[in-house]
Amino acid sequence: MSDIVIISISLLGILVFVLGANVTHHRAKRGDTGQQIPTDPTDKLWIAQRAHGNAAEYVPTLIGLLILCSTLTDGWWLNTLALVALAARLAHAVGMLTSKSIVTHGGIRDLGAGLTYLSGFALGVTALIAI
Repeated sequence: MSDIVIISISLLGILVFVLGANVTHHRAKRGDTGQQIPTDPTDKLWIAQRAHGNAAEYVPTLIGLLILCSTLTDGWWLNTLALVALAARLAHAVGMLTSKSIVTHGGIRDLGAGLTYLSGFALGVTALIAI
């Protein structure tokens, strides 16, 4: 496994925990009397929860595919996909956390989502081809 893939996997894992800590931070700011299950789409806690939840949905699969592909093949293609997956998840998280509303889509959030789908699909195809 290349250093680029290892670093990308490590940073993807760290991202999930940083986003989780951000949720904890927002919950702590609310205290015991604050609404812990928000429904307002502009609520920063809800935005933080969805940014974390979305990462928790996609990052493990990306990591699994990167590990699988690393056992089957190596080279620039896999390194590129690892970097694209990392950039995608970082962009998506930043796009969500800087959004004024959970329902507002912006360029960086949409780019992150699109690159997540693209890199995940490409990793899956790479694994199938490398068998």
